[in-house]
Amino acid sequence: MNWDTIKGNWKQYKGKVKAQWGKLTDNDLDVIDGKKDQLEGKIQETYGVSKDEAKKQIDQFEKSAKN
Repeated sequence: MNWDTIKGNWKQYKGKVKAQWGKLTDNDLDVIDGKKDQLEGKIQETYGVSKDEAKKQIDQFEKSAKN
């Protein structure tokens, strides 16, 4: 699975993203709209983690995401 697939099907993946990062609001997810860098920034801001940690979490999510 690559991020382009997730971005292209963002509406389908929003629920999985919300399950992974429950503090993110529906509005956050609408603004992010599948943009990986925006998701990374929002995870950093919301969870107080480093950029590297946010990137690591997203990479793990990307590997585990399935249709």
